[in-house]
Amino acid sequence: MNLFTYARATSAADAASKFQPAAKFLGGGTNLVDLMRETIERPTALVDVTGLSSAIAEGPQGGLLIGAAARNTKVAEDTLVRTRYPALSRAIVSGASAQIRNMATVGGNLLQRTRCTYFYDDEGSSCNKRQPGQGCDAIDGFNRNHAVLGASSSCVAVHPSDMCVALAAFDAVVHIQRDGQELKIPFGDVHRLPGDRPDLDTTLHPADLIVAVELPPLSFSARSTYRKVRDRASYAFALVSVAAALDIKDGKIADVRLALGGVAHKPWRASKAEAMLRGGPATEDAFRAAAAAELADAEPLSHNGFKIELARRAIVAVLVELAGVEA
Repeated sequence: MNLFTYARATSAADAASKFQPAAKFLGGGTNLVDLMRETIERPTALVDVTGLSSAIAEGPQGGLLIGAAARNTKVAEDTLVRTRYPALSRAIVSGASAQIRNMATVGGNLLQRTRCTYFYDDEGSSCNKRQPGQGCDAIDGFNRNHAVLGASSSCVAVHPSDMCVALAAFDAVVHIQRDGQELKIPFGDVHRLPGDRPDLDTTLHPADLIVAVELPPLSFSARSTYRKVRDRASYAFALVSVAAALDIKDGKIADVRLALGGVAHKPWRASKAEAMLRGGPATEDAFRAAAAAELADAEPLSHNGFKIELARRAIVAVLVELAGVEA
């Protein structure tokens, strides 16, 4: 049995004062509580931060500012989110069940851990993410759901979040409290690739508290969408997912945002494809070439080679949809 204390915070400052070594901040608990049941996580204290801000409002420079305690359902149903950033709303709705979305918080979603079965198998499998230096059974095991981009010899797990893929595409900024100060971290700098330390999912310090997520103003964010390819229609993690926003002027791509899920240890910003598309024609051939360039360095494992072609097709399909061109 893992004994722990519980305290409910009334503010970010109160949460920081209640934090102690080996503690965890608790949001909706939809991932952390599962990990505690499986003894993967063994915190000595839980600091409940669901009392922090859950507001969704205009950001200081435009855009939106979303409190870390906002429930996923609230974000997905918010009028400003649905009209200005539809890809985010669609990503959230495509993830998990309604009951889980009603509990899960924005801050917790950012910090959820991989659903790799080897990571969860504490008694029968080796996992460097769970215990550094132990090995990675997924590399030579059943790895159909695992990474094809950015993996390492230490870990091939993928990040499970749908919401985070959309946030990556929109260049979100994460507001955290650290040592009594509020810092702003670009979303792409929050999550890590595995390298030789796959046990470190993010660049955050243990006592860092996420207090808000900011969506910067983007003139074409309303022209965005999210597509998730999975084994069944609901309650399944992505094999491949795509969040995209597209700005077309006079038949040319003025700007584009593109991120992938289900393919890497972190939400994968498709920077190569974006750079190749900007200034070029909004045609299916251009979309195919950009998708191929983004996935040129993909490295399949024994059971997941299909993900590379699946990702190519998903990218093209989403961009064709946004561009309104004939497929």
